[in-house]
Amino acid sequence: MKSKIYLLIPTIILLVNQSFAQSTKGLTGVRDTSYSMTSAYLGTLKTHINAKMVSEIMPKTVEAKKDIIYAKIGKRSLILDAFYPKKKNKNLSPAVIIIHGGGWRTGNKNQHIALAQRLANLGYVCFLPEYRLSTEALFPAALHDLKASIRWVRANAKMYQIDSNKIATLGFSAGGQLSALLGSTAHLSDFEGSEGNRNYSSKVNAVIDIDGILAFIHPESGEGDDSKKTSAATNWFGYSKTENPQLWEKGSALTHAGKNSPPTLFLNSSVDRMHAGREDYLTKLAPFKIYTEIHNFPDSPHSFCLFEPWFTPTVQYVDAFLKKVFRG
Repeated sequence: MKSKIYLLIPTIILLVNQSFAQSTKGLTGVRDTSYSMTSAYLGTLKTHINAKMVSEIMPKTVEAKKDIIYAKIGKRSLILDAFYPKKKNKNLSPAVIIIHGGGWRTGNKNQHIALAQRLANLGYVCFLPEYRLSTEALFPAALHDLKASIRWVRANAKMYQIDSNKIATLGFSAGGQLSALLGSTAHLSDFEGSEGNRNYSSKVNAVIDIDGILAFIHPESGEGDDSKKTSAATNWFGYSKTENPQLWEKGSALTHAGKNSPPTLFLNSSVDRMHAGREDYLTKLAPFKIYTEIHNFPDSPHSFCLFEPWFTPTVQYVDAFLKKVFRG
């Protein structure tokens, strides 16, 4: 990318061209395991000593299939897990694609097994996809992967008794950011990628964003501080926000929000920077009367949705929102 820098020398302004190459130093090829349920729990206990882990208990009403291949990139297989009601219903069920967090660099799909179990017990068909993190591929690879997972769900809707017009994305932290971005870009072909089932739509019918930012370059955002170490977003984009602000804006749901955005639920902790751009996003959707809903959890940590006492109300808010937007 070429940018222009103005150097002021007494009364003379010189125009200098400077080229920035995309950095690939973050592409280590080694999985980053620094963010896990255990590390998140230990971090949460430092400020919230009453936090409790949520047990993964498979309800008798739910079945699961693990490690299903939903797309391939060369020899690389991308997999997901499915959790769905055991009993076959007369009516088709909504689907929820649950996207894990971890700063686009760490974390894994197992982060939300308990959530998928609970939602499947309520009648939803839930999918936990993996996606390529910034140790493996730069933006927009993760977006391409997740759009492929949506297309796979539509391609297999009959098998799982899914209503293809009722597909929601739900994400936490980086997953929340991706959930909102998926919802805002379904009408933009250059975000699709070339992975599987291209004859199906990647449209999202509802978005649930749990503490995921809506804008990277924003007064409320804490992303892009590389003063002590390379930030998570810089590793993901391969450019700092000063080197390529256009790319950072392209990766922000706020940039694309508007008449094509789906109904959106925001569940937020008390960490304000984790919902940067939310109010501006709501303002952009308001003229089109797109339904939005916000629930803030006072005095809660960033990882609130993973632990009690916040996990159960999170499930309740998600269920109530999806019933409201998918009714009839």
